[in-house]
Amino acid sequence: MPYIAVTALSHTGLIRDHNEDSLVIGPWTLCGTATESPQTLVFPLGRPLVVAVADGLGGQPAGEVASELVVRELSVLGPSLDGGQAVRDALDVCNRAVYAAAEGRPDLTSMGTTVAGTLVLGESLLAFNVGDSKVFRANADGLHQLSVDDSPPPPPGRRTTSAVTQVLGGSREHRAITPHVADFPLSTGDRYLVCSDGLTDPVPDEAIDDLLRVHDDGKAAYELWKAAIEAGGPDNITLALVRIGE
Repeated sequence: MPYIAVTALSHTGLIRDHNEDSLVIGPWTLCGTATESPQTLVFPLGRPLVVAVADGLGGQPAGEVASELVVRELSVLGPSLDGGQAVRDALDVCNRAVYAAAEGRPDLTSMGTTVAGTLVLGESLLAFNVGDSKVFRANADGLHQLSVDDSPPPPPGRRTTSAVTQVLGGSREHRAITPHVADFPLSTGDRYLVCSDGLTDPVPDEAIDDLLRVHDDGKAAYELWKAAIEAGGPDNITLALVRIGE
């Protein structure tokens, strides 16, 4: 029987004093905390399954509140999602929820978060994002980014930038979003990586590709986390590996 195996972890990293990342896998959420080892959940293929990472906006208040709001909304809405427009509508609901939570709360004003994830359906997978958290497909041809970064080109001599051009929330006045959503056919053996920039900023794509070529599930998640830590662990590290099995 076809199934979906999702292996995930979330960690504060070595520099930050708390974790502003949140994670949703179907009905299960992990918010503002850290896992000591990768956890794997298995679901039957066929029912809609959302797997997503939300990365609270640094430099502004309550990023962990915004990211938690978003993953909890997605956990509730996930079972009803059936295609690209439904995903866009769900992300609009998330965006409005962040602004609504901050209304009349000076301590939450301008809080925001990125989000990136997958919606796994019976015969297809939708990749979506707002901001610079990422979704990759990993197969024999290598690592392919499916998400679209909402960020300006990095400064000369640098591989990455911390600036973002679009997030959920993130300003005093409501701003509409234009989510990136793409549909891909699904096949047994497919693997996808959903992650915050705490992994991709310190660890180049080539290194991620190398690790995913030799490791699966829990071992792969551990080795990716280890690579980010060995590169200095400058930010919160949250990742989910989605594998289609039979």
